[in-house]
Amino acid sequence: MMRAKPNHPLAKKTLQAWRIVGLLEWLFYLLIPIGYGLAVWYFEFPLWPTYIIVVAIILLGYFKVILIPKLKWNNWKYKVFENEVELMYGVFVIRRVIIPMIRVQHVDTKQGPILRYYQLASVTISTAATTHEIPGLELMAADELRDHIAKLAREADPNE
Repeated sequence: MMRAKPNHPLAKKTLQAWRIVGLLEWLFYLLIPIGYGLAVWYFEFPLWPTYIIVVAIILLGYFKVILIPKLKWNNWKYKVFENEVELMYGVFVIRRVIIPMIRVQHVDTKQGPILRYYQLASVTISTAATTHEIPGLELMAADELRDHIAKLAREADPNE
């Protein structure tokens, strides 16, 4: 029997936040054509690579700001069960992760400045081995999810 895919999406505003992050990263890449332009000016490098670099940077901007955030947002799903949390995410390689409640050590929420501006938060679920993150939930939903997972993890712990 095949397990159904998780069905809870991230908040729609997460897409906007990811696009802003992509834009900020892309602005950093603009230093490459500027640097090469300075090299052309001072060291008489050939001018033709500048056009290739500019086209590559524009394509990179399209991927980082428009395409990749949309694909990430479309593929990010999660679901909380009584005994586990299931995450599904990825762009080219789709990952499905199951986190048993008995392995959950602590759960918290976090916000950076961009998420805070959009009233979003990420829920992080820590186990002994690693930390998993559900990014971009509405602030109230993130707090409720954190508390719900923490409660289920306490109930799953046989030592308590």
